[in-house]
Amino acid sequence: MHSHSKGFFTGLKCRECGRLYPAEATHVCEFCFGPLEVDYDYATIKKAISREKIASRPKSMWRYKELLPIEGEPTVGAQVGFTPLVKADRLAKELGVRECYIKNDTVNYPTLSFKDRVVSVALSRAKELGFTTVACASTGNLANSVAANAASAGLKSYVLIPADLEQGKVLGSLVFGTNVVGIHGAYDQVNRLCSEIAGKYGWAFVNVNIRPYYAEGSKSIGYEIAEQLGWKLPDNIVVPMASGSLLTKIHKAITEMKKVGLMKTTKCRIHGAQATGCAPISHAFKNGSDILKPVASPKTIAKSLAIGTPADGYYAIQSIRETGASCEDATDVEIIEGIQLLAGCEGIFAETAGGVTVACAKKLVANGTIAATESIVLCITGHGLKTQEAIAGHCGQPRLIHAKLSEFDEKIYHADFKK
Repeated sequence: MHSHSKGFFTGLKCRECGRLYPAEATHVCEFCFGPLEVDYDYATIKKAISREKIASRPKSMWRYKELLPIEGEPTVGAQVGFTPLVKADRLAKELGVRECYIKNDTVNYPTLSFKDRVVSVALSRAKELGFTTVACASTGNLANSVAANAASAGLKSYVLIPADLEQGKVLGSLVFGTNVVGIHGAYDQVNRLCSEIAGKYGWAFVNVNIRPYYAEGSKSIGYEIAEQLGWKLPDNIVVPMASGSLLTKIHKAITEMKKVGLMKTTKCRIHGAQATGCAPISHAFKNGSDILKPVASPKTIAKSLAIGTPADGYYAIQSIRETGASCEDATDVEIIEGIQLLAGCEGIFAETAGGVTVACAKKLVANGTIAATESIVLCITGHGLKTQEAIAGHCGQPRLIHAKLSEFDEKIYHADFKK
């Protein structure tokens, strides 16, 4: 085991029974089979970190490096994160809330989704642990990010995806020269196969044996939201859920900021958003249950959220309840409307998961869960160029004319202005 040079994280710890493990490539407790999480020395971090120190650093997610699980400096994805927090006044009006912000990870570097955050941590850690081949199971965005970041780091990579993914996401992996393997079946079957491959060949699977480190990268969204709001939190954050991990990590980020003295109060409700065609977390929450019913064959245009047995579903429900928040899900029609609403109000083109976030936020306001007097941050996690199929045919067609002013006058100008 590597001794930790900076002493900020001490190893891994089982989320269920609390047993400690060295900081190696492992993700399941061998005693109770609970998930392993990175264990930090918060007392040491508290002495090492301050708002001033963070502000003096480059604008990337690594400005919070004491709270991220790598030993040295990041060797992969040094430019990732610190995406814009956009004040969305026009959208706020449409949703019916006092104040709305978009945490815009559609412009994350280098592959236009929040997965670049988790991958830069996972691959930096994988390199520290001596791996040369990295891999993942993915519904698309993670595959793109592993392919791109592995290429820039000179690592060999394999990405395993369901065979029916959106073309933009398939091409968005192939272009980087990675090994793309399409699997006939749902994401959960892809994931199971990856666990077997990781066990047999000992590769660094970012969301299997490297998962404890990988998942921590999502916390950076929470830190950034707080810092970008002047070290304050909004009343509400709405987060899309596939495995449920992102929501739990934003919650963890908020509790950590209090632990290490970056913030005094951490009151903020963290709501979950799912697609109705694959909403095991939302359904369990609405039924007042902790037991998630797996969705065997997801039916939704939001393929990036189509995980039928979410690994962190139980913990996501705990986080939602603990922060006094709620859960919603959106149909395909509502998802398309959500994408168009965000694009038309704020000029931000989100993929289907972003449409889910907007649509669910709209429902949470409409049903009174989020009051009109409150503030809200919407996590928009990926770019719409990746999922063009979802809205093709729903946005109208260009009007065609010849290159003649008379035709422009008649067919365009008079039609639009002489009503």
